[in-house]
Amino acid sequence: MDRDVDLAKRAKIIEWLKTELVDQLSHLLKGMWEGSQYKIVDGLASLIASCYILGRRLGISPRKLDEAVLDKMKQHREEGHQLEEWYGDISALEDHLRKR
Repeated sequence: MDRDVDLAKRAKIIEWLKTELVDQLSHLLKGMWEGSQYKIVDGLASLIASCYILGRRLGISPRKLDEAVLDKMKQHREEGHQLEEWYGDISALEDHLRKR
């Protein structure tokens, strides 16, 4: 019985986190529309934190998620992603993550 309750609770938390991501994206977009740097930073920080927490709930450690982001950035850089070619954003993010 306890196992069923725990499983239901875990599923409910994951569903709640998914709605949080949508809500936080909405707040970010509103902040961008308003031109509020505070709301933009707050929205981005909330999205990033929620992604780490959702990952944890799904059995993915923060370290593994960081490694996956680094792998994704490497792939984008090697494929000549436009953000890398135009602004160097991909290598800048890689550099930031490696220094943490």
